Amino acid sequence: MNKLTGCKLAVLTLALVFSGFTLAQEPIQPIEPVKEINLAKAELGKKLYFDPRLSKSGFISCNSCHNLSMGGTDNLKTSIGHNWQQGPINSPTVLNSSMNVAQFWDGRAADLKEQAGGPIANPGEMAFSHTLAIDVLESIPEYVTEFTQVFGPDCINIDQVTEAIAEFEKTLVTPNGRFDQWLLGASEAITKQELAGYELFKSSGCVACHMGPAVGGNSFQKMGLVAPYETENPAEGVAAVTGKDVDRFKFKVPTLRNVELTYP
Repeated sequence: MNKLTGCKLAVLTLALVFSGFTLAQEPIQPIEPVKEINLAKAELGKKLYFDPRLSKSGFISCNSCHNLSMGGTDNLKTSIGHNWQQGPINSPTVLNSSMNVAQFWDGRAADLKEQAGGPIANPGEMAFSHTLAIDVLESIPEYVTEFTQVFGPDCINIDQVTEAIAEFEKTLVTPNGRFDQWLLGASEAITKQELAGYELFKSSGCVACHMGPAVGGNSFQKMGLVAPYETENPAEGVAAVTGKDVDRFKFKVPTLRNVELTYP
């Protein structure tokens, strides 16, 4: 190895080390692309995600409240379910939801698979039953064929349905944004004003809750820390799961990724 080549390698090594060191110091990490996915299962899950026949009315699908053309949500203060029922709480975005510590604002579902079965049988959302949803799917030859290809010859069941939907939702990540590029060392990827905003975001303590790749979604925090939180809304947060008064109005921290799309 000549001296010039050795110098180049040394500089490259130092650059990589410094870049890794800098990244390690940031409370927010870049979103990584999906690495492992069952494509056939995800494709089946995609069809189920968009299929309103899994609802009692035949008009509501997963995409109704988690619209992929609207930032993975519905841009409503609270979502509208079966018979125009208004839900008690805002629909969280499905984008990057695989990074959440748990699913639903109160964390009652441990993962995407468990979450996927909830709205189908919720009388205020899709208002169907798992049994009737399976009956519908088994009456559609194309679904029977595809479920057999993905899961084998066993009869279709709700576990297969939710597993397929979850597999599709795992693909709904948003990597390689300008901020991700900056985190990975592209210093010109964000403006000076944006960088100043990020520094203020950190120095003001926002990152105490909004951190990690999704900039949130990895902890539960209580509303009303400064003053008691008063509301007539029936959604009480984690207390609905634990039954503990101390968990009233404790909700999952929302992700700030794609926040310009997920209003209100």
